Amino acid sequence: MAGMGFPLNLREFGPIEGTPLLALHGVTGHGGRWRALAEEHLHGYRVLAPDLRGHGLSTPLPPWTLEQHAADVLGVLDAVGLPAVPVVAHSFGAAVALYLQKLAPNRISKLVLLDPAIGLRPDLALNRSSAPEELFGSPEEARAALWQRWPNATETAIAEELAENLCQVDGGWRYRFRYAAVTTAWSEMTRDAVLPAPGTPTLLVRALRAEYFSPAFAQACRLALGDKFELVTMDVEHTFYVSHPAETAELVARFVGQG
Repeated sequence: MAGMGFPLNLREFGPIEGTPLLALHGVTGHGGRWRALAEEHLHGYRVLAPDLRGHGLSTPLPPWTLEQHAADVLGVLDAVGLPAVPVVAHSFGAAVALYLQKLAPNRISKLVLLDPAIGLRPDLALNRSSAPEELFGSPEEARAALWQRWPNATETAIAEELAENLCQVDGGWRYRFRYAAVTTAWSEMTRDAVLPAPGTPTLLVRALRAEYFSPAFAQACRLALGDKFELVTMDVEHTFYVSHPAETAELVARFVGQG
């Protein structure tokens, strides 16, 4: 879908007649990361997984604000003709989903927030955004580094990530995302949290082996949503929808399919 004036590259998984589900990745990611979860474990769903601006094969151009990301994703829903969809969103993607609902309140029917990075401590965001851009001498070097970051991922997941997200540049190899877009995203994640709209069924999944969970955000959601809010914890690392797609898909299907 990218090109011809449309800013985002859109990947679709599953049958065209399946239940629509919008999937939003986090910083440094891309829509292809949802493939295993969608194709192997979410049978009967049509999963729409765009590359966010500054990531994957989407436009690299700024601005990279939450408002712009939300407008981009709303354009995806308009382009495919979907009035309202459930959304599963990881990390920074969860913040994008909430800004999407703020922009277009009637376009999200349910929210599944996977270890959302929302309302982060400024010192944590500064630490993450200060890391130098990775440049590798070879794909093998990139593979070794990725194994350290994703120790529980399968060989297939590692191979797919490198095939989708690694590109050759002068002097080596780097990931496709724009470093400036990612550093901007870390700043955006320190902004005050936007809560789900009242009445929106919302599932928040906390990864116990990560440090992005905000008890204050979870409590605010509980107060705002009452029995429409559910909190689940998993003893996993941050990008668990890649390393544990079956367990993640089970949670998503159960929550999206109920009621």
